[in-house]
Amino acid sequence: MNKLNETISTNLVNLRKHYGLKQSEVAEKLNYSDKTISKWETGEIIPSVENLIELAKLYNVTLDQITNPMEIKENKVAKKHVSTHNKLMIALLSISVIWIITTIVFVYANLLFGEVDWVLFIWAVPISFALAIIFNSLWGNKKMNYVYISFLIWTLITAFYLQFLKYNLIPLFFIGIPAQIAIFLWSGVKKQQ
Repeated sequence: MNKLNETISTNLVNLRKHYGLKQSEVAEKLNYSDKTISKWETGEIIPSVENLIELAKLYNVTLDQITNPMEIKENKVAKKHVSTHNKLMIALLSISVIWIITTIVFVYANLLFGEVDWVLFIWAVPISFALAIIFNSLWGNKKMNYVYISFLIWTLITAFYLQFLKYNLIPLFFIGIPAQIAIFLWSGVKKQQ
């Protein structure tokens, strides 16, 4: 295998891996068989100039970059995916701490004082949504905050209702209606750029 074949094949392998693609995915995008892509990447055959141009467009590089030795930087897409996954796990772990603490308090209070009301768990729901709003504001899709705020309001009203079940607090739910309308309208406000 000559130097040019080796350079092109190495670059094609590195570019494909950089973008997190399989040979079959590259083949599908270019309308070739995965065997052809494999032969290009092993240096068994050299792609035609037209194929090299298609590959350059696919990988968003120049023809010169494919035919000359180049250094591929780490895959930013893969790193972003890992980062997003880790942020989600941190948020979910934090929310699970609320439920662990609630369970510990429930069990401990039952052991010390006898029967403790299950409503304690109901209060963990709005607290979980409040924490979800915080994490989503930091790392997530800001539009989802409107959904989380809606859930926070309705679960808070429900928690108050269930906590004071002996009183007729059904009118509390009427508070949620204008609050929900306000959230809906607020979500439609466009930011100036």
